[in-house]
Amino acid sequence: MSLYIQRLKQENISGSVREREREMEAGKGTVKAVALIVGDNNVKGSIHFLHQSNGTTHVSGRITGLSPGLHGFHIHALGDTTNGCNSTGPHFNPLNKHHGAPADHHRHAGDLGNILAGPDGVAEISITDSQIPLSGVHSILGRAVVVHADPDDLGRGGHELSKTTGNAGARVGCGIIGLQSSV
Repeated sequence: MSLYIQRLKQENISGSVREREREMEAGKGTVKAVALIVGDNNVKGSIHFLHQSNGTTHVSGRITGLSPGLHGFHIHALGDTTNGCNSTGPHFNPLNKHHGAPADHHRHAGDLGNILAGPDGVAEISITDSQIPLSGVHSILGRAVVVHADPDDLGRGGHELSKTTGNAGARVGCGIIGLQSSV
């Protein structure tokens, strides 16, 4: 593909994002994003993000192939999966706070708590959060959503990793958050 065509495509994508951001600021629209989850031992799924004009983002989706029980669920800083989920960086934390629970005022923006996989290994997700916008300076677009092997202790576990990762263990699935078509 020629450099000229690549630039045109990038300008169209950038223009589309700017247009959606202007609509959000004017209270006219919503922004949608999606992440396709892939990982260890047949972990897979899709997560949808809907940033609403009231400033919250609704996260919904389904992940299969998990071990039954609670799993830490976070937005990580990087959308880099060149080394699987290990290259997604730390939790998204633009305000440099300690790890915490989703309801805590002082927490990483990417701290979304736990998801519950049933006996069949399926987790149905429905979360609404005000710290993970899809536009603006702290946008999560281009970052990664990560599912961990263990429960997130919400920063209260007393482990040396509690205040940074929630001691949630290995990364068993992840996906890059990308802008979704509005049609």
